[in-house]
Amino acid sequence: MADRVALYLQDAHPLDDAIEYVQYAESRGFEAVWQAESRLVRDAIVPMAAYAATTKTIKIGSGVINNWTRNAALTAATFLTLDDLAPDRVLLGIGAWWDPLAANVGIKRHKPLLAMREHVTVVRDLLAMKNVTFEGEFVQLSGVELDIVHGRREPRNVPIYIGATGPKMLALSGEIADGVLLNYLVSPAYNATAMEQIEKGARLSGRTAEQIDRPQLVVCSIDRDRKKALDGARLLVTQYLGQQPHIMKASGVSSDLLDEIHQVLTWPATEEQIERAAALVPDDVVQLITASGTPDEARAKVREYVAAGCTCPVLYPLGDDVRLMIDTFASGYSA
Repeated sequence: MADRVALYLQDAHPLDDAIEYVQYAESRGFEAVWQAESRLVRDAIVPMAAYAATTKTIKIGSGVINNWTRNAALTAATFLTLDDLAPDRVLLGIGAWWDPLAANVGIKRHKPLLAMREHVTVVRDLLAMKNVTFEGEFVQLSGVELDIVHGRREPRNVPIYIGATGPKMLALSGEIADGVLLNYLVSPAYNATAMEQIEKGARLSGRTAEQIDRPQLVVCSIDRDRKKALDGARLLVTQYLGQQPHIMKASGVSSDLLDEIHQVLTWPATEEQIERAAALVPDDVVQLITASGTPDEARAKVREYVAAGCTCPVLYPLGDDVRLMIDTFASGYSA
């Protein structure tokens, strides 16, 4: 049983409140905070800088930026700068983004594995302070290095985590990344297949899956009123059922339920559609893919993810009482 735990924040809270939650999580022994950058709503880098400037020990990760809208050299320069602000505390989480959002802003996500491999390879070399020439299909650099005139010129300790869900990206993560940031709204059973793919990739680089860090996003809706906690997670679960049906099938959600959901939801879904579709989602599905309910129920569910291969639960708090969630896991969810 792992004893690590981290916080995950999206855009549900004003940044001033988010900073306070990160400071509180740090005071309660949380290892890291991961800041989302998924929808076109909140960039990850600005909050990460705010957290870095207002904390002392907690690690700060991007959960995740994408490899399409940032040039690899810019990614390296950005994380060099974050490391200047919080030395040895910054984690680079990067993912392949998703459609239809990418397509709607003019990004054609072809050959996502090759694009990710090139980006990660170049960013790692730049952060190692190498002079890089690289002629890839997606990344081209000619004699480029991080042009530090003032400041630390030594190689930077910025571990790279790939946010992966599908089998091929999981295997690539095992091969080239320091870690894989496992997705949320999957069942613990999904982790068994994920571990197989990570192991497959790790062997290609002479490693094992146990040498690859495997933090995992876990939706966490806690309230002493069990119904309130489950209802708090139900809307998010419903939206995800509509957006990511392939992941839901992998987690054991029935095709019949997914078909019912799709008859109600369009993309982007309206609040009214989500509320109507949520009425179709039973409690057992909510608890299948989230850590929701009473504090004891949430801790038990997180233990399932850890037993299935997660090395550090990255808890995404739903509901108003974020401190309750932090306190629930600060005292040790393995007890």
